[in-house]
Parts: sequence; structure tokens; C-alpha cells
Amino acid sequence: MRSSRTLWIAGAGAAALAALIGAGGPAKAAGTLVWGDQLPAALDPHTVYDVPMQFVLLNAYDALYQYIGNPPIIEPRLALRHTVTPDGITWDYKLRPGVKFHDGSELTADDVIYSFKRLLALNKGPAAAFKPVLKPENVTAPDKYSVRFVLNEPYAPFHAAVPLVAIVNPRAIAPHVKGDDWGSEWLSSNGAGSGAYRIEPANYRRNESLDMVRFNDHFLGWGHNPNPVDSIKSRPTLETSTRILALLKGDIHATDSYLPTDQVERVQKSKGVRVAQDESMRVFIIRINNAKPPFDNVHARRCLSHAFNYDGFIGDILKNYAERNAGPIPKNLWGAPADLKGYDFDLAKAKAECDKARAAGAPMDREIEIHTQSQYDQTIQAAQLFQSDLKRIGLNVKIVPSLWPTLTASTVKKETTPDMWIHWVSTYFVDPENWIGQMYDSQFHGTWKASAWYKNDQVDKLLRTARGEPDQAKRKTLYEAASRIVVDEAADIWVYNTVQLRGLSDKVKGYAFSPVGSGGEIRTVSLSN
Repeated sequence: MRSSRTLWIAGAGAAALAALIGAGGPAKAAGTLVWGDQLPAALDPHTVYDVPMQFVLLNAYDALYQYIGNPPIIEPRLALRHTVTPDGITWDYKLRPGVKFHDGSELTADDVIYSFKRLLALNKGPAAAFKPVLKPENVTAPDKYSVRFVLNEPYAPFHAAVPLVAIVNPRAIAPHVKGDDWGSEWLSSNGAGSGAYRIEPANYRRNESLDMVRFNDHFLGWGHNPNPVDSIKSRPTLETSTRILALLKGDIHATDSYLPTDQVERVQKSKGVRVAQDESMRVFIIRINNAKPPFDNVHARRCLSHAFNYDGFIGDILKNYAERNAGPIPKNLWGAPADLKGYDFDLAKAKAECDKARAAGAPMDREIEIHTQSQYDQTIQAAQLFQSDLKRIGLNVKIVPSLWPTLTASTVKKETTPDMWIHWVSTYFVDPENWIGQMYDSQFHGTWKASAWYKNDQVDKLLRTARGEPDQAKRKTLYEAASRIVVDEAADIWVYNTVQLRGLSDKVKGYAFSPVGSGGEIRTVSLSN
């Protein structure tokens, strides 16, 4: 449920944004960037794992390595370098000396150890990438500036996933620990990082506002940017029309990166603004709860898969600002089968599959709910298109508007996970494990990524073998095999790979896109007059 304050923002439009900014009208204060993208449900980087958290992680925290550019390249950040033993078990990272947290204390190996132990203990968010292969006691410090990870077994995506883990300051957190919560209640609305910007907790309002100020002593320095942004004011709104109007009026400098294509031309025709268009690795997906009848029947799922108008949605609604993606791995990443055809839009095939499901006793006549994200028009448009075509073959679909935090919270149990829901699976780290590995290995049930509740022993075996295989060519073959099975069994409906569209003010200079974080790192950005 929305708070009254959030409703007020959405209803009052861009003027409300200006009032919240506190800059006396449109965003003209020198060095203050007003960011109109969504905020994570909380600020603890070890408990929240989604696209909005990437903005906080990239700016308020640092990791051992970070992805840069497009296509993304993993580069040293807090670490200077790393090595791994031939068996893939022992990983050593050498840290930069002299890195400071926001409170001025030095970041050392002990802080990295604490951060990984905290992540594993909380067992939320990005912990899924490490929990199966890393025990807390196997993260150690050979010296002050060295960290050693000894894995339970070989895990090929380990280094690719390292940028997920924000290194936090245990000295800032310690006074606020309650029981065994590792200070999570406090860190959910505060900061404890070393990033280029420092969180201002006094101005934080969950889902509504987040302020950050530049950290002058950031270890990378500021020589690369002669006119850096001094402060960031993140001011999300729920309605697309409000965001676009705020951009056009100058109340915000940037929208989210899900700009609806019907608004692209409007922005492009307006003065003082532009649309950043960047090829990404973000798969648009309609999730199907495989554990709920009738979707525990493969024919019911194939019925749905043939009933979505892929070409109509991508061509007519998205104006081809996307490419068909027939399976769970982005088509521009290794591991995605080049010959994968996927499902075509064919209502006759859909009807035939529905009839097979009915004949097997599947309750195809019950009302089916499909949940959308209220703040993203594309999810609503996709649901409406789907609802219309499913009605043509006799299926009754109810569209249920919802919000991202509500949806992800519901996926903890198969009983509370929606029949269907629509979202994107974005690039958190660049490896097929980020997509198919965490989406369809049954050990991850109870996370939003695995919310299809799909279970296939052969797929589990393929994905787990791929995880431990150091040879990328062999991993590629394993992921391709798993993809073909998952698609054949119609575990979900995969629609497209994204061209990301973000509305930007012409005053924004130095915006640098990476699929990991969606161009949300502000350290490189400056504002012109």
C-alpha cells in the first residue's frame, strides 16, 4: 500500500518534486543532480538485490571489482589485482592501501571479511551467488591488505559476482546492532560505505527521497572530473507521465531507464532534453508460477507461451526498441543458444495446448491473475495485450496492479507468489549464472529470481555442473542444454532483450552507461549551466 506522502507525489506531479527538492523550484542549484529513478525498498546493500539498489551500491559503496562500460568489463576497484589457483578453489585479492570510509577510518582486509560474513549471515539479496560455495570461516586475511576466499568447491562465476558485494564499515554499524540483525535495521536507512557519495540519513524517506553528498576523500580522487556533482537528490515518482513532465520542466535531470517508447518521441522533440539509448542485457519476462494449478501442467504453460503476441508487442508498442529474446539468457551473451527459436504467437496452437491441459484435469477455466508494476507502463501494456488475446481462446485473466517491493516479498513462498507477474531480469553480474543459473536451479526457490518455482532434476544437474566447470566453452554447452529444456517446458514467457531508454537533461554531461547499474554511477557526471 502506498503511503499518503507517495500518493501526494504521484498526484501533484512535477511541482511536488520541486518542493521536495528544496531548491526553490526547478533543479538549477549548481552541482545538485536530481535523479528521477526508483529507490530500493531499503538502503542495506546486503539485503536488497535489485536494479534500484545498484544506484546506491555504485555511488555510496565500493566493491573489490566493478563493471565498467558497454559491453561491460570487470575492473579492479578496492582491489588492485587477484589470483586464483588452478583448481578454482582459492581466490586471493590484494587491496589498495589508504582507502577511507566516510568516517575517515581506513578500509582493510578485516572490513572485507566482515562484509562477506555479514552477507552470508543475513542470507538475503546477493548472498545467493555465494552461499552454496563459501563458508564464513573460509574468508581470511593473510595480511592487512590481502583477502583469501577458499571455496567449498570450484565456482566459475565467483569473480564475476564479486562486484555484487558492497564493502561496509563495521565500526559505523557496531553501535546499532540489535541481537543477531548485524545492524540491518539501522543500515536500512543509513550509510556505512566508502563510495564517491555519502548518504544523508536525515533526509531519507523510504521509496520517496534519498540525498547524497560528494565524498572529497574518495580513493579514486576527482581529477578526472573538473566539475563534479556535489550532491544528489533522488526523487522517484510512481507515474510515467509525472516523470516525463518533471524532466521537461527541469525539475529532474534524469528519468528511470524504462522510458516508454510512446514517450521517446515526445522527449526527443522537446528542447533541453534527450534520450540515452543503450543496448543492454535486461530480459523482459512474464513469470509463471509452475507450482500452482493449472501452471503445474506443461501444456497449460505452452498454451500461455503461444498466446503472447511477441512481434506485436515489440513492433507496435515498443517501436522495435528491443529485440526478441527467446530464452532466459540475453541473446548477446555466451550460453544463449544461437538456434533457439522459442515460441511463436499462434492462437490455434495455444488453443490446442489448452485443450490438452484440460484433458489432463488442469483447471484452465479459473480466473488467472497477472500482476504488473504500477510505475512501469510497459508491464501494464504487456498485460493488457496478453489479456486480450487470452480472452480470444477462452481464458479469463485479471490484471492486478502492484509495486516491486510487494511483488518480490510475495515470492518467498510458492503459495503467495502470483499466478503470473511481469518484470525484467537485469545485469547484476555478467555470467549466465545471473540469469538461468539463479532463475531455474531449484535450490534458489524463495527468491524473486526463482519465482517460477520450476523444478527439473536434469536442469539442476546441468546448472550445478556449469557452475563448477572452469572451462567457458564447456560451460557454454551446459547452459545451452539447460536453456533448451527450460524453454521446451515453457517455465516462463521470455519476450525481449532491452534497449534501455533514459530521459536526460542536456545539462547532464559525462553520463556513462553500463548494463550493470544502468548508467547510474554519478562520479563521472557534471552539470552545465
